[in-house]
Amino acid sequence: MINSLSGRLLVLTTIFVMVAEVTIFVPSIARFREDYMLNRLERAQIASLTLLADDMIDAELEAELLRNAEVFNVVLRRDEIRQLVLSSPMPQLISGTIDLRDNSALVLIRDAMSRLVSPEREVIRVIGAPVRDAGLLIEVTMETAPMRAAMIDYGLRILLLSAVISVITAFLLFVAMRILLVKPIKGVVHHMQHYAASPEDARRIITPTAGVTELREAEEALKSLQTELTSALKQKERLAQLGSAVSKISHDLRNILTSAQLFTDRIEMSKDPVVARMAPKLVSSITRAVHLCESTLAFGRAEEPGPTLTLVSLVDIVEEVLDSERLSIGDFDLSLKTDIPEPFEIRADPEQMYRVLGNLIRNARQAIITSRASGEICISASESAAAWEIRLRDNGPGLPAKAQEHLFSPFQGSVRKGGSGLGLAISMELIRGHGGDVRLIKSNDQGTEFLLTLPKGDGAL
Repeated sequence: MINSLSGRLLVLTTIFVMVAEVTIFVPSIARFREDYMLNRLERAQIASLTLLADDMIDAELEAELLRNAEVFNVVLRRDEIRQLVLSSPMPQLISGTIDLRDNSALVLIRDAMSRLVSPEREVIRVIGAPVRDAGLLIEVTMETAPMRAAMIDYGLRILLLSAVISVITAFLLFVAMRILLVKPIKGVVHHMQHYAASPEDARRIITPTAGVTELREAEEALKSLQTELTSALKQKERLAQLGSAVSKISHDLRNILTSAQLFTDRIEMSKDPVVARMAPKLVSSITRAVHLCESTLAFGRAEEPGPTLTLVSLVDIVEEVLDSERLSIGDFDLSLKTDIPEPFEIRADPEQMYRVLGNLIRNARQAIITSRASGEICISASESAAAWEIRLRDNGPGLPAKAQEHLFSPFQGSVRKGGSGLGLAISMELIRGHGGDVRLIKSNDQGTEFLLTLPKGDGAL
């Protein structure tokens, strides 16, 4: 209970109300003490008026007047003459004087608190102004014990009343907070737990109903978050299903196309000029289709195997990739150049580096051929104390803005019609497995440049 929001509100409200009441209690006690002494002055003045009306009163009447006024002596100053009007024996000497005519509030509070905590029985002189201007001043002597007892009684009643007010206020605030705040918060928590059980179910998304502005904003923000999450989960599920289906289709399609390649090898030996002219294009198309199937299957695996790092010659890998690409270029005016110093060895998995470079060079080659303009692809390399850097530049038409936004996202970064957008996604995954990175340096109508970075040292492993 105490750890709940409602319980803490209840306790804090009670404490705060009690602090407020105590703050009021101190000046209240001081005011009560002042009123007590003023009341005794007024009673004493009334008693003295009786004597002034009749100069001769007996001792018993005088004693009764002083008892009713709860004082020992009454001194009245009228017309600059100080006159002892009423008197009786005092039990002890006067220990102090209190002048009520010019005391400040702080002095009254200080004296009241001092009297409240002091249990000694004392006799004090109290000076004040007579009521209705019946003289210049009036002073009386009185005991402090009855005044202190009255102050304690008044203080206890004030504290009891404060406690009752605190409890009632805390209870009302507790009920109000339960209705206005705690209950709606519990409703939001219930919605979150209900949604978490099945986040794909759009029916479990919260419907904002809170009347409090802040809670309504929280519910609307939660609704937006749940809507986006549900959509993302559905999209992820669809992509997973699509990837599984594509992988299965690609596996069987690759086998079919591999068989078709065997038939095209025989077709190329035909002496028919039309067949001889069309056969290379057919072979190129089938080869590209086989490669696409292999790329899809590679990406569709749960994860790529870790690289087997070894020192390999970058020149050998690049030349092997370029030899394969030259067959696809054929008679098209596209030159492939390298600017790699020898020997240039890198620590990498040779098979995975072949796939990375093959994807990047193939994309550049297809972009240039699609533009039907002559072009050039250049591969250069350099190294520093920390890393090896490989740059691939071409003077092709560049990448569209949309393709650049999703360049390394599968199924989204393709440029050419019919492309899968897997090549760069696979390349990025393989290079990151080496501890490196692939970055697009530039891409415009003057060409495109990629930078591959492979770190040196054991830390890269």
